Order: sequence, then C-alpha cells, then structure tokens
Amino acid sequence: MEAIVYEEFGGPGVLRHTTGVAVPEPGPGEVRVKVAAVGVNPVDWKRRYGWVEEFYPTTFPAVPGLEFAGTVHGLGEGVTGLAVGDEVLGWTKTGAYAEYAVAGIVAPKPAGLSWEAAASLPVAGETARRVLDLIGVRAGETLFLHGAAGVVGSVGVQLAVAAGITVVGSASEANHAYLRGLGAIPVTYGEGLADRVRAAAPDGVDAVFDAAGHGVLPVAIELLGGEGAARKGRIATIADVEAEKYGIAFSGVVGDPDAVRAGLTAHARQAAEGTLAVRLADTLPLKEAARAQELSESGHVRGKLVLIP
Repeated sequence: MEAIVYEEFGGPGVLRHTTGVAVPEPGPGEVRVKVAAVGVNPVDWKRRYGWVEEFYPTTFPAVPGLEFAGTVHGLGEGVTGLAVGDEVLGWTKTGAYAEYAVAGIVAPKPAGLSWEAAASLPVAGETARRVLDLIGVRAGETLFLHGAAGVVGSVGVQLAVAAGITVVGSASEANHAYLRGLGAIPVTYGEGLADRVRAAAPDGVDAVFDAAGHGVLPVAIELLGGEGAARKGRIATIADVEAEKYGIAFSGVVGDPDAVRAGLTAHARQAAEGTLAVRLADTLPLKEAARAQELSESGHVRGKLVLIP
C-alpha cells in the first residue's frame, strides 16, 4: 500500500514515500480503515525528531500520523456497532500517513461533514477538552489561552466560550479578528503580555492554557499570583517541555478511550451542526508529507494542514 515511512530520527528528509508497505491487520477490538484524509499535527514532526518518546515510543520503520477520517475496511475480533463501509474518524495505532490504517478509537462521521474537516478534529478536540478539564476552568471564570489562534487553541476557545467561560487569547494581530469571531478577547504576543492580559481581564484570570510555548509559563504564574498558583493545578501546557521546572502540568497523553470516543462523537456532531470548526489552511497529497511537516514546523500556518492519500 501507499505510505510515508521513516527509519531513523531526523529532519523532513528522513520521510520516504513508498508503495511497498503491507496492509495492516486489525487485532481484537480494532478496525482497519481506508484513509480518506489525514490531519497533520506538530506532534508528528516532534516524533520524527525523537523528542516525545516519553509519550509516543517509536518502533522503526514508522508511519507518522495520529488522526484520520476514512471508511471501515475490516473488523477485528469482538468489534460491534460498526460495519465495513461505515464512514468514521478517529485515532490510528499504525500511523495515518498511509492508504490503510488500524484504529482502536473511532466515531461516526456525520454525513454532512467533509473528510478534511473530520480528519482535523480528533487531536485538537481531545487535547483542548483534556486540558480544559485538567485546569478545572468552569462557567463564570476567565481563562487566558496562549496561542489561541492555533488549531488546538481555537478549538479550546470555542469549547470554553460555549461553556460560559470568558477567554482572553493571545495571537498575532493578524488573527485578532478571527479570535473575536470565536468569542475571545484577543491580545498580542510579546513583551508586556501580562499587562495586556490584565487590561483585557481587569478582575484577573482564573486559569491558563498554554497551547504555544515560547516561554510564557513565567507570565502565566505571574498572572495567577505567584508560584503557589502552579501547584493548585490551574495552569497546563501542551507546548513547553520545561513545564516540570515550574511545577506545571505538561499534558501530552491521550485520556481514557471511552471518554475520548464520547468526546470525538460530540465534536463531530458539533462540527456538522456548525457550532465547532477547525480552520483549514491547505490540503496536500500524501507524497508531499515532508513539505507538510516543514510548513507545520515553521509555525506560520494559519489553520490545519491535511494530507490526502
């Protein structure tokens, strides 16, 4: 089958397009899918570099990619409620940058949802929901979301606003109108960030979600009143590997499978209804996976990159 593989850690050049990979077989409780679209995520190139082995250990040769949308092609032993031909989205166990993949967590794809939109939901939706739950932010509180215009950040904004949370979101000025459209109060990155957040939220912020990194954790601690705030669990990051140094949670592990499946089903339904959206930056053919990862790594992509096998 067609797939992207890599056999060592390194830059985009280690990715190789091939048609010689064996079609994977689903095990008990798993399904094989024919992949229609693949979401590209920063974790894909971080795994390629070997930077996240603690969370995602690699066995070579490896096929990148966590999330997909596609059609059920084969059923493992014990699978119920699904049939060959069903349209689904979910998380792959064998790598999504491929013509076929094996998955353990899938949800139905609503008929009105495009393949590209469906493939954009699993990672962003699960991550955003997991972090919002981790920091315990709730209706009536104010959240500072750093990197609010990114894919995970923008989903976090939408979920938080829908839950009655006031969101102050940092982004480049070019993305401020986009954030206002999602219901957030935008502030600009860079020096003086803490002052701009305070001006936007004069009564203070109750929790911080760092979706971008770039050394913002000291600012987060300052906004919540000092180091004790970090120990209260109201700050979490998905982007700063120095989190432990500050006593802050680094959230990088997918949660309970049943909860992930339920969340994915809900997010797909909301996306089909138009109440949850991921901004699409571009679609590329699977053979251009290296270029897609380079674009993702550049940090200048406004929205989701999707690969089409």
